[in-house]
Amino acid sequence: MINGSVHFTEPGIVQNIRAMRMQMMLMGITNDNITGFDKVGYQRKIPVVSSFAEYIGEDAISTTTDDTVGRLFLTENPLDVALAEKGYFQVESKDGIKLTRDGRFMMDKTGAILTMDGEKVLTNMGTPLVLPFVPDKLDDISIDLNGVVRVLNNKTRKFETAGTLSVVTQDGVAVLAPNVRQKYNEYSNVSLQTEFMQAMLYPRTFEANRQLYQIQNSNLQRTISSLGS
Repeated sequence: MINGSVHFTEPGIVQNIRAMRMQMMLMGITNDNITGFDKVGYQRKIPVVSSFAEYIGEDAISTTTDDTVGRLFLTENPLDVALAEKGYFQVESKDGIKLTRDGRFMMDKTGAILTMDGEKVLTNMGTPLVLPFVPDKLDDISIDLNGVVRVLNNKTRKFETAGTLSVVTQDGVAVLAPNVRQKYNEYSNVSLQTEFMQAMLYPRTFEANRQLYQIQNSNLQRTISSLGS
């Protein structure tokens, strides 16, 4: 009697599957960047592939944030502010303190400055930013390059200080010269040309691994069929 067996080696089919799943994840990161191109405050995600990716597959992929300054556009809205330097506004959400570069702010009826999602904008003292009184018009609000917010008192014809916008690094360290630009929005720092060039590479690698998978799978099926006969 002749005994036969098939030994399955992981470096073959399994590695091809892992590689295809990794390419799909990388393509997903690129798609997120392309989708975020016209989003205010969006920062490009950079994929990072760690060592031994051929063994751990998609778990080897993580992302880091490209913190370069995005494209600034004039809006003429006094409560639109953008950072011309690296850093983040601090806002208070229901889940705690959050960092954002989206400076599209608004004012409620009490004079509190809020984000578009209704979160409280914080001062460098860690308290919500509230104007000393509700101005007659938004143009009476002034925000300087250091983030100091003032509002014109039409009775005294003098500006009263409301507070200073809290601008910090990712680690929570105060940015001393944030270069705050009033009446501007910052759109994403995504380069569509870069993302489209990256997007062209991933399908090619995916297809190469798919073809190798099909070849190995076909050979394995033929071997099993031969042994069965």
